[in-house]
Amino acid sequence: MNAVRETNEAALALRQEPAGIEKWTAKRRDFLRMLGYGASTAAVAPWLVACGDANGQTTAEELRARLVQDEAFWTDVQNMFVLKPEKTYMNIGTGGSMPKVVLSVFEEENYLKAADSSSGYGNLADLRASVARGFGVDGDELAFSANTSSGMCHAILGLDWQAGDVVVTTNHEHGGGNTPLAIAVARYGIEVSRIDMPVGNNQTAATYVALFDERVRQLKSQGKRVRAMMWSSPTYKTGTMLPIAELMEVVKTHELISIVDGAHLPGMMAYDYGALGVDFMSGAGHKWQCGPGSTGILVIRNKMRASNPLPLPKWYPVHSSSYSALDRTTNGTATYDIAASVTSCGSLHVPMFKSLARACEMWDEIGRKKIETYDLTLSSYLKERIVERWGVDSLYSPKDDPKLLSALTCFNPFRTPSDVMNGPKSTQFVARMLSDYAPGFVIRNSNFPVIGAAAEHYGIRVSTHLWHDAADIDRLVDSMWDLSTKMA
Repeated sequence: MNAVRETNEAALALRQEPAGIEKWTAKRRDFLRMLGYGASTAAVAPWLVACGDANGQTTAEELRARLVQDEAFWTDVQNMFVLKPEKTYMNIGTGGSMPKVVLSVFEEENYLKAADSSSGYGNLADLRASVARGFGVDGDELAFSANTSSGMCHAILGLDWQAGDVVVTTNHEHGGGNTPLAIAVARYGIEVSRIDMPVGNNQTAATYVALFDERVRQLKSQGKRVRAMMWSSPTYKTGTMLPIAELMEVVKTHELISIVDGAHLPGMMAYDYGALGVDFMSGAGHKWQCGPGSTGILVIRNKMRASNPLPLPKWYPVHSSSYSALDRTTNGTATYDIAASVTSCGSLHVPMFKSLARACEMWDEIGRKKIETYDLTLSSYLKERIVERWGVDSLYSPKDDPKLLSALTCFNPFRTPSDVMNGPKSTQFVARMLSDYAPGFVIRNSNFPVIGAAAEHYGIRVSTHLWHDAADIDRLVDSMWDLSTKMA
């Protein structure tokens, strides 16, 4: 036990005074202490004005200049992580990394729980309320789940489906949403109508809005009872940010339930979910938000707002130790804490969710909009560099409509374009980007249907986040171009 206590004390010391802090400049020491102790938004204001806005079409040189002008700030942020220097981690879409201050909380809280042999019963109302503010909702509307897939199961399987109900969605969805949909088809007799997703830079937000609106109208004209729309923002396949605000107008026009697979939203985008008015948004806590594994964030609309005047859908908890039989509210005051029914299920691993809350607090301290802007600027710079080498037709991710931008970039790296339909070759490209270059790059591929293609495409997917900089992207593009030459 002494060894454990010594480890815990060392972690606490790291949280308070990072090793070698006396060698940092006064500005950087203040920055590190700010993240360790929890500063207000006002405290980081001097840094907030330095970062540009990624919206609009700009050249690669202009985007790079925006990244470099705030380089010192992001160097401080990057030093808050413990990532191995022999790898460049660009697959945050699969898994993030806890920063040192979060690791400290995780270790400290685990030690305290073990020392006091405490239970984990409860619904973590205080933690949820503190996290909810950063997402534009109230504590009764933000639940902690195990991950995005868990949240999607809660959202979809808790609804009162009737045989013949139709859900409109896309053919680029993740299994986390497709699986509960398949269960609802088998169990309740609902129907699923999938829209074939166009890809590439020729799309605009209006393209996707029209596709959903036209599909719903078509189904209704056939006498179908359309109940809900489900979509991913962004799609994990290509990184296309299906525009939530615009799609919500389709939802409200047709009086539907809205279900968003937002696996990549927490920690990447600074969205106000109360203002968006979505019924359900399920996101990951361990990806871009950089919390522990097995954590997720599920937003459930629980009161009436001007953003969405539709009645709250009837919904039941499916995995819970808490249930209220009260009717849901018809005004701006919640009847009960609906998010508690998702969070409360037996004894919880409280240190895990306290650590997630600390990661969310860190993001609020830095500024969620600042992080979003930096991530999207990195992504836009990467897309422009790809276009310089491979041409705009290589992109599966749109670059010119700012409403469709995310920090995920997917493209075809092969000199012979048809090689993108060669799954083993794509997998080899990913493996060699890690093994053949120093530091190696951790990226991934994703396979998806493309309208008119003879087979699925296997695009290369790159995630750019707050621990990357312009130099990382330059080296990545040069390395991918070199490898594409060798594999031609």
